[in-house]
Amino acid sequence: MNPLRSGLPLRSVLYVPGDKPRAIEKARTLRPDAVILDLEDAVAPEHKAQAREHVRDALNTPWAVPVLIRVNGAGTPWEQDDHHLARNAGAAGIVLPKVENPHALHDLGPDLPIWAMIETPQGVLNAPHIAALPGVTALLVGANDLARALRTRPHPDRTPLLHALSSVVLAARAHGKTPLDAVYNDIRNPDGFQRECQQGRTLGFTGKTVIHPDQIHAANTAFGVSAAEAGAARELIGAWEQARREGKSVATHRGALVEQMHVDEAQEVLALWGVTEG
Repeated sequence: MNPLRSGLPLRSVLYVPGDKPRAIEKARTLRPDAVILDLEDAVAPEHKAQAREHVRDALNTPWAVPVLIRVNGAGTPWEQDDHHLARNAGAAGIVLPKVENPHALHDLGPDLPIWAMIETPQGVLNAPHIAALPGVTALLVGANDLARALRTRPHPDRTPLLHALSSVVLAARAHGKTPLDAVYNDIRNPDGFQRECQQGRTLGFTGKTVIHPDQIHAANTAFGVSAAEAGAARELIGAWEQARREGKSVATHRGALVEQMHVDEAQEVLALWGVTEG
């Protein structure tokens, strides 16, 4: 299942360590829009081989949501085995860490969608070229590595990263790909997580990668559509349709001018509402 071509939303994407079979089984009972079984940063070197076997076993049973595999990066001892697993175990796609230029993706082939992680300064600068590749269907921000590489200081509003975050969104949107926001590390701070979700949506991200089950609902809510938003979209479309029946090219709704672009946006809101609430 290709989660980007099937019309499914991607409000929340849950990382699950590949060497934690109990966590993998628990993930089946949760409600993220997609799951990433992680063979990279979340797994110690001595556990890599065992993690691959756990991931292989997990993919032997169908999931209710798309499941991707985050492989280890180019040049690591585990790279080839990870890629072989992803291509043969039924994963929905490959999450590729620390992508810095499009050349790193040329030899991967078109058989599985690639979610490219942008987590270095070079990756941010080359994000438009990475997003332009046909096999890439999403860009994911890796803010922890990016902040370290940029030598920034922690900031509750992510001010030092705003340029990079917007650059990733711009690159993804320019090429019709999905931008996914970075993880939020402090699982004990739900208010901070909610604020960061709202910021991510404001910046233009489609959804957020998450690391804890308690973050899923908040991400789904922040990047989803409320009943009030769906109702407002229906009203706007209704005002537009009434104006068109009267032979008008534009409409006025709640004191604001309504053009075709606003109608298109309202239809997108209702489409997301339909697949998440219908």
